[in-house]
Formats: sequence, C-alpha cells, structure tokens
Amino acid sequence: MAKTKKKAAKKAAKRPAAKAAKRPAKKAGAKRKPNAAFMRPVQPDSMLAVVVGSAPLPRTELTKKLWGYIKRKGLQDPKERRMINADDALRPVFGGKTRVSMFDMTKLVSKHVR
Repeated sequence: MAKTKKKAAKKAAKRPAAKAAKRPAKKAGAKRKPNAAFMRPVQPDSMLAVVVGSAPLPRTELTKKLWGYIKRKGLQDPKERRMINADDALRPVFGGKTRVSMFDMTKLVSKHVR
C-alpha cells in the first residue's frame, strides 16, 4: 500500500501546474502615448546642422535624419554593420574619429544639441 501512495505522489508532482491568469486584452483604439522628452525640439549646433539642418527638431526626427544621411552616403561599414565610417561632415560631430559604433554615435551626437 505504501508503494501506491508513492506512485500517486510522483504522478501528482509530474502534472503541469495550472496556467496563470491572462492579462486583460488591450483596447483596440488605445495608442501608445509618446514620451514628452523625446518630442521636445532640440537645437543642433553648427557642426551637426551641416548634416541634419539648422531648424529645431525632436530627437526622434534628428536620429531619423542622421540615419538617412548615413544610408544615403553609404557610410555604414558593409562588413561590420554596427560601425559608421565618418565623412568630412560627420568627423567633427564624432569628435574627429573616422569610425564610430552606432551605439557610441548617439552619445557623441547628444553633445551637439541644446
């Protein structure tokens, strides 16, 4: 009789646990609210204005314009895609560096906005 209790206990342990309750479904019309800090216009300095223009624009648009410039000029390294090769206009923005990773690029560009 002891063996049957042990087998029953093992079977109970092997059973999958009950699934957790699902989260309530999101409303179809609810849109994500943008962060106000990203939407606040920033003023590019003279070095960055050569690339993205001199008009104040939100950081999101500034990043889009910067990547548009990089793609249009073919400055992304073809073999190492995360590296950006600076041309004459981007070199002052990148602090004189000829190659910058895309992750360092945002840090360097943030120094050129007010």
